[in-house]
Amino acid sequence: MIREFFGIDTNPFHNEQITLLSHQQEIYDILRVHSHQGGLCLVMGEPGTGKTVIKESIRQNADKRMIVVTISRTMHTYSNTLKILCEAFNIEENGVHYKCEKRLIDESYSLYREGKMLVTIIDEGHLMEMETLRKLRLMFENFPKNHNIILIGQTSILGKMSLRVNDDIKSRITFSVTLPRLNPDDMNEFIYYELDKAGLGHNTFTAEALLLIVRSADGIIRKARNLCISCLIEAVRARKKNIDIDIVNKVLIQPHWRNEYDIENS
Repeated sequence: MIREFFGIDTNPFHNEQITLLSHQQEIYDILRVHSHQGGLCLVMGEPGTGKTVIKESIRQNADKRMIVVTISRTMHTYSNTLKILCEAFNIEENGVHYKCEKRLIDESYSLYREGKMLVTIIDEGHLMEMETLRKLRLMFENFPKNHNIILIGQTSILGKMSLRVNDDIKSRITFSVTLPRLNPDDMNEFIYYELDKAGLGHNTFTAEALLLIVRSADGIIRKARNLCISCLIEAVRARKKNIDIDIVNKVLIQPHWRNEYDIENS
């Protein structure tokens, strides 16, 4: 609908072709180095600050020498997590913990002998029980030393690891980073870049509309992306090629964009 109305070939503000921002690229490059050396990396941030983009970049840019395995269902028990790993490695998942662990360790060394690196990404790591993570850590200790574990989650995961009982996990972290919110200038640059990528002019959003979008997104990339897409849809409905402040306000009156105080007093 948006493409047809604006006469473009690419969906604007979609992650079909991932391009990292400068600070995301720096984190990605560091994670690649740790994938050669082995380690336990921790990537944290608020929802919508770009953690998923970095994860997908690692998956999409893995070469023939790198095997990337992702665990995204982190609320499972250790038994189910082992089965997810076995499924990802394309090996048999039946049997008790010991047999599953042994098959995974054997497969990791088989890949190591073939000259391949292993990267295990645990997404939404803040939702994983520390005891499950501890058991995984003990198993991964038996993997080849170039195996890199990347924990992705919200900053609360570091709070859990800071408890003395979890020192055995925290002490093994080789790299950690917190993704920041974007400042207004960087958010402007992000929106302009996405417009360029889709073949839309910078005047698609008026200066006032862009200012309101940046302020409403509050540094969160996902909010900016979703708000811009909603504005484009509203522009199609209004049959307007330029998005002004009235269109942005029509989107912002939706309940999920309003804070609790505004909703209660409306």
